[in-house]
Amino acid sequence: MRTIVAFTLIIGFLLFGYILLGIFWIIHKFAPYTADICQLRIVQFILKCVGWIAGANATFIGEENVPKDEAVLYVANHRSMVDIVLTYSRCPGLTGYIAKKSVDKVPALRAWMKRLHCEFLDRDDIKQGLTVILSAIGKIKNGISIFIFPEGTRNRNKEDSSDILPFKDGSFKIAQKTGCKIIPVAITGTNRIFEDQFPWARKGKVIIEYGKPITFKELDAEDQKHIGVYFQNRIQGMLIEHQKIMQ
Repeated sequence: MRTIVAFTLIIGFLLFGYILLGIFWIIHKFAPYTADICQLRIVQFILKCVGWIAGANATFIGEENVPKDEAVLYVANHRSMVDIVLTYSRCPGLTGYIAKKSVDKVPALRAWMKRLHCEFLDRDDIKQGLTVILSAIGKIKNGISIFIFPEGTRNRNKEDSSDILPFKDGSFKIAQKTGCKIIPVAITGTNRIFEDQFPWARKGKVIIEYGKPITFKELDAEDQKHIGVYFQNRIQGMLIEHQKIMQ
């Protein structure tokens, strides 16, 4: 039942959302930031409702590590679609996610994501990927945070919640070129809410932890060279600690 209610809410919002998008398009002509922040807060409210309906009992750790007055690059492991629902509902300021290209095929969802500064990445197209990275760099410079999942896809390992697929280095160029702070984000338990018993949702405990921020320049030369491995290890250490809490 909770699955049906959650998806009904999402679909209803996306359809009704065309009206809101039209209203905010007009507002954006006169007050761009006001339109953007209002859109963000509305979507965050809907996502909080979806997370609650889906049964996600989420504990958030380290949110004080996230700057409220500057754009950052969030870097997280990826277990579930619920990752986006829960993390986006907590972003303090304007934030765009880098999503897979296939999401761009859903009209209503695409319209909202573009309005919320998201980017669609085709990982098989190097040229298009570079364009996305350059666009994300521009957003950071304009005060819009970017959220990435460097694994490139959802990790489907049900047995080990600390397992992480290799992080791809390319997206870290966003931080290298802008000098913004990088926030490592460790996510545990979201797959148990939905993916593990797809297509149904069930109640479950989730932990989302925000690590201390670090800039590219703070890393030594070797870690800069293998920055994906560096943040993969940092997040994996956080996930191992989560296992103790979840027991």
